[in-house]
Amino acid sequence: MEVLELEKIVHKNLLRINSEANSKAEILEELGDLLEQEGYISNKKMFLDDVYLRETEGETGIGEGIAIPHGKSEAVLETTVAIATLKREIEWETLDGGGVSVVILFAVRDTDANTTHILLLQKIAILLADETFIENLKKVQTIDGLYRLITKS
Repeated sequence: MEVLELEKIVHKNLLRINSEANSKAEILEELGDLLEQEGYISNKKMFLDDVYLRETEGETGIGEGIAIPHGKSEAVLETTVAIATLKREIEWETLDGGGVSVVILFAVRDTDANTTHILLLQKIAILLADETFIENLKKVQTIDGLYRLITKS
């Protein structure tokens, strides 16, 4: 199995701190714009349609204020992840019924769906099982800090 370094999929230009988004739609739109501007997806609408399709299959709000929406899509040119911390908690369908203040959006190439995608999700899921990591994630104030937290944990 390939060793997957988070540095390969976590990029500083896809991180946002204290987003002003007030809803799930707004933050997905913001992160979709970012992915498109930075050349990771070819078509934001197609990608977001795939993200929303996945949302209908079950909650991506995993609790503790974290949501991990993901789009496996033909529009994705390179598997990556866009991450935003939010100024204010927003409503989201979550396992614990709470709001969300951190959104980790997975953008997955169709061809990576069975390998890279699963490994990435596992790596991030392992980080998200750590309460200290979650506390630090919510407190982080800079893009560099966020990047270091994720790639060095």
